[in-house]
Amino acid sequence: MTAARVLVLGGTGEGRLLADMLVQAGYDVVLSFAGRTSAPAPSLARVRSGGFGGAEGLAAYLTAERIAACVDATHPFAARMSANALAACESAGVPRMALVRPEWVPVDGDRWIPVDDLAQAARLLPAMGRRVFVAFADGLEALAELDLDFVVRRAEPGPVALARARVLVARGPFARDDERALFVAERIDVVLAKASGGKASRAKLDAARNLGLPVVLLRRPAPPPGPVADTTEAAGAWVRANAGP
Repeated sequence: MTAARVLVLGGTGEGRLLADMLVQAGYDVVLSFAGRTSAPAPSLARVRSGGFGGAEGLAAYLTAERIAACVDATHPFAARMSANALAACESAGVPRMALVRPEWVPVDGDRWIPVDDLAQAARLLPAMGRRVFVAFADGLEALAELDLDFVVRRAEPGPVALARARVLVARGPFARDDERALFVAERIDVVLAKASGGKASRAKLDAARNLGLPVVLLRRPAPPPGPVADTTEAAGAWVRANAGP
């Protein structure tokens, strides 16, 4: 019997773990990346890199490759890719679900300031300190006019849309003590991050709490309609129910 083929739209550690788990369970798994990461972590699954050409291109791929089920395990802020996945799977008649990291929950000592977008963050940051640590590198144009010093971390080399920025190229996960040492060495006053959720990227928030630093936190977009799992185990159970054993 031919193994059912499952497409995992990757971009998170949880997606890679799910892909490996499904391979070990006997599925034919394709783990797809958008192509932004030059050296993704190794996987037991067949890895595909590059875009599909929007929702129509993805729908054609699903049909041509006889995909039995699709799991959207992209980054929680990859809203366009998730919307394309929903539209493509509906068009091709392929079951789809989203594997979404649990939201972060503040604890005593956290000084989080949630914002809806970077324009709102730009209005708040000047009153919060001079040196800003930014935990992502995309879409920073809204901060370009601020008279602040930025330390921007990105996983891959590349430019940022800020004239006064020190760029650090490093790939997580990071330890809390290392994040704390970085913030101290860089004399950071405030942290700007996305509310990505999950365990792997929370260390910067724990370090900020330890130092008493405020964190401006971009709210994550809501996932598209449809089934959602917040663990790889739950996602695996959904695949078994929708793609066959």
